[in-house]
Amino acid sequence: MAEPPRRVLVTGADGFIGSHLVERLLDAGHEVTAVVRASSTVGTSELRLRNLAPVRERLAGVVALDIASADAVARMAECAPQWVFHLAAEAFVERSFTQPHEVLRTNLGGTMNVLQLARQCGSIERTIVTSSSEVYGTAQRERIDEQHPLEPTSPYAASKLAADRMAAAFVHTWSLPLVIVRPFNCYGPRHVYDVIPRFIARALAGEPLRIFGDGRQSRDFTYVDDMVAAFELAAAHPDALGRAINFGSGEAVSIAELARTIIELTGSRSAIEHAPPRAAEVARLCCDASRAHALGWRARVPLEDGLRRNIAWAREHG
Repeated sequence: MAEPPRRVLVTGADGFIGSHLVERLLDAGHEVTAVVRASSTVGTSELRLRNLAPVRERLAGVVALDIASADAVARMAECAPQWVFHLAAEAFVERSFTQPHEVLRTNLGGTMNVLQLARQCGSIERTIVTSSSEVYGTAQRERIDEQHPLEPTSPYAASKLAADRMAAAFVHTWSLPLVIVRPFNCYGPRHVYDVIPRFIARALAGEPLRIFGDGRQSRDFTYVDDMVAAFELAAAHPDALGRAINFGSGEAVSIAELARTIIELTGSRSAIEHAPPRAAEVARLCCDASRAHALGWRARVPLEDGLRRNIAWAREHG
């Protein structure tokens, strides 16, 4: 059964997953306010949206702000949201090596503001906080369920864990109607910084694909359409409330195998090169999504199908 229209607030709305989620929410008839990062070109007088420009006129509003700032709570409350999806974050692991204070400020401070919004704004029915599979560190068993030890390896991962556990503390202390979503590696059109878009861009250009370390490190990749469905489920399913939920395919692929697959699918003649291992590299991530499966969610798009879609998009937008 379709959900009745809600007033929805999405932070990080112009980002990779956020923009896909906003489009899905609009198509479902919801009234969506997009919270985007304020900058010299995205502010109160001028908006240059990267991913949301095609749906700009369908949005109920666009709020440009620093998610961790003192006035963020009051400004987000103005639209009296019923659902809040919090995706805004400093999401690049490498940035946390050189700017750990800024990454912690955004990821924990921004989440604190969203949690305070959830406490103070009486219209809110449910808040979805985005965590990360990085909070687990390297898998200590074949697949990672929600009871797996939390052993972040990078300052970025530690900042996401701090936000994750603060959200859980607000649930326990104030019984907030909240769900913590822990996505495993998401990929698809509009993602420009992670390993898959980097490999695709280089393969299409005929440039070498650079692998850090020996390439045996493995990840669980989930296509963005499936991940958007995960967020929709977290907002609507009554049994999701108060829980942390993993969302992933349950299949791990090595970075070396990923590189070979992308070369094959693009028809590229790119070589594979190896560089020194990166700091804080997680050796293996593979999701146990049993809790999500019990709620009716499954990853539907096989990796090769998703890569083909991603490659087609990259060819069109390259």
